[in-house]
Amino acid sequence: MEQTTKDKETLLRRKLDLLLRTGKLLVESSADTNRIMRNMKRVAAYLGLPAESTHINISYTMLMVNISDEQHSFSKFQRCEKHGINMTAISQGSKLSWRAIREDYSLDRYEEELEAIRTRKRNYTPWQVAIGAGFACGGFCIQFGCDWVAFLYASLAAIFGMRLRARCLEFGINQYMSIAIAAFVSTLLVWATTFLPSSWTSTPWHPLLACALFIVPGVPLINFVDDMLDNYIAVGVVRAINTLLMLAAMAFGIAAAIKLCHVADFFPTISMVPHHNYFEYAIAAAISAMGFSMIFNIPRRLLWVVALGGIIAVCTRNFVNLGASTGNIGLDMGLVVGSFTGAALVSIIAVKAVHWFHAPNHVLTIPSVIPMIPGVLMYRLLLGFINLRPDNMDSVLPLLKALDSGINSALVILFISVGVAIPNIFARRYIASDREKKLQLMIEERKQRGKFVDLTDFDA
Repeated sequence: MEQTTKDKETLLRRKLDLLLRTGKLLVESSADTNRIMRNMKRVAAYLGLPAESTHINISYTMLMVNISDEQHSFSKFQRCEKHGINMTAISQGSKLSWRAIREDYSLDRYEEELEAIRTRKRNYTPWQVAIGAGFACGGFCIQFGCDWVAFLYASLAAIFGMRLRARCLEFGINQYMSIAIAAFVSTLLVWATTFLPSSWTSTPWHPLLACALFIVPGVPLINFVDDMLDNYIAVGVVRAINTLLMLAAMAFGIAAAIKLCHVADFFPTISMVPHHNYFEYAIAAAISAMGFSMIFNIPRRLLWVVALGGIIAVCTRNFVNLGASTGNIGLDMGLVVGSFTGAALVSIIAVKAVHWFHAPNHVLTIPSVIPMIPGVLMYRLLLGFINLRPDNMDSVLPLLKALDSGINSALVILFISVGVAIPNIFARRYIASDREKKLQLMIEERKQRGKFVDLTDFDA
């Protein structure tokens, strides 16, 4: 009897370990906390862990699971250290949790498939990711008003910056330092292009605005908003701090390059009014969306879907934002409202599209809305502080303009995140009841077959 109890305890701890390994895969792939919790509860049901006795705690660096009643308690912890973005792993992990309970996987089979997801090679080689990131930044540059030669300058600088960042991480350099180094080198390379013949491009300074935007932490930012709205406050705050640190490292690298190269304030020569046609913006948005999709490791089959999402988001943003005041066709409601509308529309479409393409909402929405990041406003803020002269009162007005740009950029980014999050949250709650009913039927069937853990079996 003692041996039997010991065997049952060993089996229970293996189940807890598998549950934590599932959660670790999702945390380190940058899934939002609500998705992590839903998947872990589903896996717990597959493992036969009763919901009323199972307690899961999720933080950014640690997972904890406990199964207990009045007389018994079993706990296990799992550290999460290597955070990245792998949307293929998130999608496959979600599918595995449903498949395991539906097909009644053995523990060995579940562990084998979970390990296969964890160790699977990424969909794109490092150089493919770098090229995708480079062209994504070039797409940003087009949206900021550059010509196609300047697009090439920004793309090449970003390609080398992305590869440098990856190499720094491989060498064990701190991630924030890696970001600063990559931003610094990318900015230096673009500055060097200003010495090329002026006849080659009419927008030589625009690449400075886009060459380091492959660092923009879009996924952590949107996950932060999602977590806060879903009441996962602690995880959301950590994600927010991580996002701010990444942006600070990026700003430090750019600022260091600008000071080293004595780059003057070039913004007065740059128009904020878009002058490309909608077709060119659509192409640029598609390029940027696909480039970031490669960074996020989404499945190849979804690249065209995300490209279409980027086109919808940017063109909607431009139509709502622009109008008669800028000599364009549109509603003239401003950048903040336009960005929110574009993000919300893509998110609403994705609510339905997730069933068409069998992919989580964020896999479709986040790469699609990234092209709307207000890089020009962010750079205005940065250069405003760099060029600040405390002993010169003439610098006060540029500083106020820089602060205004900073506030507007923060509002745009916030409303993009909210636009993505809110439709997804409402849709999730709308369809949750159907999924819950489906899951409960599976659970009841497994209980009838004696698949669930009974803590009374561990009585001494």
